[in-house]
Amino acid sequence: MSGEPMMSGGEVVALFGSFRAAGIRAWAGGGWAVDALVGRQTREHGDLDLAVDSVHLMGLLDLLDRDGFSVTVDWAPSRLELTAADGRVVDIHPVAFGADGSGVQTGLGGGSFHYAADGFTIGTIEGVPIPCLSVDQQLRFREGYAPRPVDVHDVALLMELARGRGQAG
Repeated sequence: MSGEPMMSGGEVVALFGSFRAAGIRAWAGGGWAVDALVGRQTREHGDLDLAVDSVHLMGLLDLLDRDGFSVTVDWAPSRLELTAADGRVVDIHPVAFGADGSGVQTGLGGGSFHYAADGFTIGTIEGVPIPCLSVDQQLRFREGYAPRPVDVHDVALLMELARGRGQAG
């Protein structure tokens, strides 16, 4: 990723502080969620993937607009990508929650992605508690496609975490 803008741990922590202050329910996904579960940054990250409660989507978009982000990819209702002038990227995945705590993200072409009720947890980035997707949820999302090098890296860490809690993986 050399030469590309990176999203730092400090920037992630600051964004989650803003979300918390605004009452926005959002969880880190992707590589930052893996690092949050591990408790330390394990690789560089070009963006911050976010699962956001769809009822908070407009508030999140307003907050990010005030922070200098603008929509650069609009695949609503499935996903939105926002980019700041300095190149930082936030990749938003709106999730509609059911009464049981599970969620559904609309996919492109009429499909959908399921978030189990136990798919949400807390990790840490730079020592700060950060809501993130669980080990099991992230492993489910990394099935069914050819893994990129970052996916191989992330899955190895997720499998190590799963084994560490007594699961065969």
